[in-house]
Amino acid sequence: MADEELVKKMVRAVLQSSKSGVSLSNLQVEYKDLTGELIPYKQLGYATLDALLHSMPSVVKLDKGQSGEVVCHATTGNEMTHITKLAARQHTAKRTGRHQVVNCQMRVKPAAPLVLNARPRTSLRQPDHRGRLGRGGGRGEGHGDPVSRTGSMRDSQPDGKGAFMLLIFLAPSNLNENTTPAKPKLPHSAPYSPKLVQSRLKEVLNKHSNGLWVSKLPQLYREHYKQDLPNEALKDLEHWPHICTNKNAVLLLGLQVEKPCSSKPQEMLLYPAKETSQITPHSAATPPTHDKSPFHHKKPQTQRSSATSKSSTLASPRDLPPDVKQKLGELLLKYSSGLWAHALPKLYQDTYKCKLPEFVLDHLTLLSDICTIDYPMPDNPKRAILYAKVVEDENRNQSGLAGSETKETERHLSSQTVPLVIPREEYPSVLVVEASDTNSVILRYIGEGYSKAQEKLEDEMREFYGQDINKVALTSPLPGQLTAVRAEEEEEILRAQVYEVMADKVKVYYVDHGFSEVISKSKLFELHEKFYRLPFQATKCKLAGLESFSQEQAVLKRFESMATGKILLAEILERKEVPLMVLYDTSQDDDININAACMKALQDKSLESPLKEDSAYMNVNVTSVCSDGTIYCQVPSRGLTKLNGILEKTENYLHSQVTSELLVSRPFCGKNCLARYKGKWSRVEITNLHGSRVLDILFVDVGVQASVEVTELREIPPPLLCDLISTPAQALKCCLADLPVSVGSWTPDAVQWLRDTVLHCSDCSLKIAKVDEPKRLAHVYLFTSKNFHDTSCSLNQQLADSNMWNQQKDVFLSSRGPSKSLNAPGNPSAPPGSPPEQLIGQNMDVFVTVVCHPGHFVLQPWQDMYKLVDLMGEIILHYNKMEEKPLKVEKNQVCAAKLENNWYRVLVKGVLTNGLVSVFQLDYGKHELVSCTQLRPLTQEFCQLPFQAITAQLAGLKPRQWSEEASIVFRNHVEKKPLVAQLESVQEASQPWDRKVVIYLVDTSQKERDIWLHDIMAEFTDEMSNAA
Repeated sequence: MADEELVKKMVRAVLQSSKSGVSLSNLQVEYKDLTGELIPYKQLGYATLDALLHSMPSVVKLDKGQSGEVVCHATTGNEMTHITKLAARQHTAKRTGRHQVVNCQMRVKPAAPLVLNARPRTSLRQPDHRGRLGRGGGRGEGHGDPVSRTGSMRDSQPDGKGAFMLLIFLAPSNLNENTTPAKPKLPHSAPYSPKLVQSRLKEVLNKHSNGLWVSKLPQLYREHYKQDLPNEALKDLEHWPHICTNKNAVLLLGLQVEKPCSSKPQEMLLYPAKETSQITPHSAATPPTHDKSPFHHKKPQTQRSSATSKSSTLASPRDLPPDVKQKLGELLLKYSSGLWAHALPKLYQDTYKCKLPEFVLDHLTLLSDICTIDYPMPDNPKRAILYAKVVEDENRNQSGLAGSETKETERHLSSQTVPLVIPREEYPSVLVVEASDTNSVILRYIGEGYSKAQEKLEDEMREFYGQDINKVALTSPLPGQLTAVRAEEEEEILRAQVYEVMADKVKVYYVDHGFSEVISKSKLFELHEKFYRLPFQATKCKLAGLESFSQEQAVLKRFESMATGKILLAEILERKEVPLMVLYDTSQDDDININAACMKALQDKSLESPLKEDSAYMNVNVTSVCSDGTIYCQVPSRGLTKLNGILEKTENYLHSQVTSELLVSRPFCGKNCLARYKGKWSRVEITNLHGSRVLDILFVDVGVQASVEVTELREIPPPLLCDLISTPAQALKCCLADLPVSVGSWTPDAVQWLRDTVLHCSDCSLKIAKVDEPKRLAHVYLFTSKNFHDTSCSLNQQLADSNMWNQQKDVFLSSRGPSKSLNAPGNPSAPPGSPPEQLIGQNMDVFVTVVCHPGHFVLQPWQDMYKLVDLMGEIILHYNKMEEKPLKVEKNQVCAAKLENNWYRVLVKGVLTNGLVSVFQLDYGKHELVSCTQLRPLTQEFCQLPFQAITAQLAGLKPRQWSEEASIVFRNHVEKKPLVAQLESVQEASQPWDRKVVIYLVDTSQKERDIWLHDIMAEFTDEMSNAA
């Protein structure tokens, strides 16, 4: 059946996009525009659409329009109404009782195709084989039935509880190479580098010779490496024979695992192993087993034995000077998400004003004691990523833990309260309560387990304290004591903490709502112990980028007007006790970065570039010409003079500093920092992130966009921070008066002519015809001389009169031409993209990206997703720095295409007469239309990683014409989800993108059962047939 909650969300999204409502006749049209499908009211059990809508009073309200037509309006949910009232009550004194309208439903920020900060993970839990037994009929034991544990794969792959029942000891280092790991029952094919996680676990255990609680391991891992330890890593310890084994087995390559007597996970301890020299008799003669990916090449394996056998002429770790190694360690610590090895020489030179020894890049093993090395591009070892190894003093770590325990004891209000856990979502919704300091913003998380659980708890408290027998008055309240409080304005019972006791009144802090109130003592009741179970919902966060201006009144006033009392989306940059966040308001057409908006409140408006109609300026410097005809220029002003002086001081400061402190280690959208423009440091704002190492920036004072590696950015020096932040951007955005501004209206020749004419002219002048204040856009006449009185001499007029301005006729390129071989001259060779036939019957972890129906969907191998993220970053860097050159487009050509600020590997499916090209994304499986001007040749370097999109169909079902309802059911179960696939067969083709695999799909996300998708679909089609 269809997911009714999903339908409700989509209907709400459609209705909230129109303030005046949506007519009933247009609702289906707009729903399909948003989701690609009609509202499945019959599938949900309703005879008509009107009946379905009447069953959703919390989502839609039906009214009669002026013409008598039924109009649908979005309704505000009870939870949001409740929150709105609480927010209003908190600010009664400030707002004289007026309620502030909040965003009752936020638009979720779309997930980028690039996984931000993608990092290795272990494989998914593998399913039982029973789905293979029933493939003929496709029914098996039923899709929802728990599977017998006898002979199940789950017996050999422990669940979460079993994985914690281990004592782990660090094994001797001399056993790392010459052993043969036992072959696991199913291949591990998840998106992660096993060596990385394994080596990090060894480092953590090395620091705790006296033992370490297993429950502390994820926390320590996160503190050391700024990343979460994959949940599956603990489950897989027993099944990593090349890393760990049980007590009776030989010690192997890193960890020794011992079964303890206790069955309680929290009572398990980890110990480093004692030094020993045990080796299995056969291990020395047996070569190590390499990981075989079902889809792709093997990653280069660096063996210690091979390293020591190299020629004595090669450098050894002793040849690397200690000071160089220390400096490299400092650089790596600044980039917790990894650092490209090729970026080291320039970064080292810029930071320490001396050259990095040339042999370091050729012998990265010299750095093995300070970093972990990963190879995302299998055929290019020099494209390595280095991850820092964090070394902490054990005593300091233990004292830190002791200190934190003392701190926790002081904060412990009751032995029955539990701490609030930060949501795992990438963009959780939050209700902003208030902020007297941007380093301590009070907020609440919205959603399941948070605001909904709080609403349920308060309903229970209202019912509980509604009975007189349960109203036990708190006659002698003490500061710090927890209590139940009857709210002043309405019949609500809320949890609170006594803050201050007066004669007949008491000041309390509402621990779930984040505000204080002075109330009568008669409103206090003893808080029953059963109401301690939910964590206090009011929590704090810190706003990224505003740390140095946290108490500036201009910042707090701007934040109050834009965020307080509203529901926003939060991007969590650091998951600490007080998390570091960027807040977004997505209730409008364009997302608003709250942090960046608050930073702009510090700007001195008197230093802005002047915008006055009919004013003229000489000595204008045109800095950028965009493809839509927009230009950016600098005009003489007081602000520009001040900026140039500050940037000169910045240049001198950075030149004199020999430190890594100014490296940008935590980039985020809206951050202000520095990057080089034409050889000098200039102000930039980060506008987009592609993974953790590549990002888009805007040079705010010249209007130039660029893509750079994070290593090319620097923090603004603290002594100059206030001056640079208070100076507004000096790039004046303009367009040529009397000429249209749009991508389609400017020909490439016209853009190039304007660039050649003005970008290198030192004597430009302009006259402002009119000003569009909301957009801060000036319509100007531009001149290459000082004669700005005669508009007929302007560049505007020259362009209008030239042939370049006339639109070029559409060039017809047939989409039915001969198929071009991928290996033809000028086309890069194709890497293998689909699994070979010898893997039939094996399991593979996959991620489903696009779904049409069970007979046609697209998946990616989950193992290499992080490699794709790294590759995409390289592609973006390469093509955003590449000069625009026309490309002769042909059908079946493989090239790079720019789609929504990202570059993708695509296959040309056809070229249309209007200049648009139909392309297929070879890594994501989507079909798109793109302008032919946005295509570039795909270099061979970017073809080393096989194309990731694999076309598939679901096995175990008879071929049929799938209905729209069945397609929706299948899509809701599998799209954008990691699943386990069992390969049934491969339909070969001459090109990798034309191959098709027939697979079973299994959802193993639930601990106690496997969900086989062919069972789901077979049952659904039977139900539909019986209903018909």
